Amino acid sequence: MAPRIVVAGSANMDLVGLAERLPLPGETVLGDDFVMMPGGKGANQATAAARAGGHAVFLGAIGSDAFGVTLNARLNAAGVDVGHVRTSYGASGVAVIMVDRAGENSILVSPGANSSFTDLTETEAKVIAGSDVLLCQLEIPVDTVIAACRAARAGGTRTVLNAAPARELPPELLSEVDLLVVNELEAQTITGSARPDMAGLLALVPRVVLTLGGAGARYAERDGRDETVPAFRVEATDTTAAGDAFTGALAVAWGEGRDLMDAVRWANAAGAACVRKLGASNALPSRSEIDALAAN
Repeated sequence: MAPRIVVAGSANMDLVGLAERLPLPGETVLGDDFVMMPGGKGANQATAAARAGGHAVFLGAIGSDAFGVTLNARLNAAGVDVGHVRTSYGASGVAVIMVDRAGENSILVSPGANSSFTDLTETEAKVIAGSDVLLCQLEIPVDTVIAACRAARAGGTRTVLNAAPARELPPELLSEVDLLVVNELEAQTITGSARPDMAGLLALVPRVVLTLGGAGARYAERDGRDETVPAFRVEATDTTAAGDAFTGALAVAWGEGRDLMDAVRWANAAGAACVRKLGASNALPSRSEIDALAAN
């Protein structure tokens, strides 16, 4: 049976422009191409989990505009359960993304309806408590993330927090987290250290995955285990959703009961498979694509 992964997070419409290079402040650069597609860390990770073989349920808020209609339809088409998604009067979240030919990106996010995802309902809490893994990020109000993690803890559901975008985290949130997933900048922001401090992170949460981009990922836990898992070598087209592919696949693998080191390696394959395609949600890999890369 597929693990039940509940993702409480954001949904945005991504407006993606491709150019030879990213513009400097005050500069205009002529673009190569433009695409519009669903995104947002929450929706991306729900889609990633569904494509990786999980039963993914998305909890979040979309606007009453045309973007909201498209977001709901595309999530549903990707196999994500959208039965509990809220509709908020007004604009949906929007992300403006610029990508250069080397695959690097720059992103501006306007939260829109995501800001209205507050005051977790009793039904939403029950959905979380009945899942195998709760996956959260920081593109929705932090009080909602805390409430979701507390509902998970009350129901015996494991919690994964992808602490992105980077910000300091309140102790009442960290105390509810079973597994923290961060990149180097996010790790530095949380600990206040000039470089990633794994010991400092483990003083706050019991398990940490530190993503290292092209160098792979490092997994550590309080019992002393600390290992780096190398990345899979692929030709990168767009790194926009690589972290979401990684985290969604990681949640599925952990929900299946895999050892976390094996889960990280499989998640690395998901991230690598993702960067081979342009875009966010449309680049998220299927389970067969992840398995094929992981087999190498």
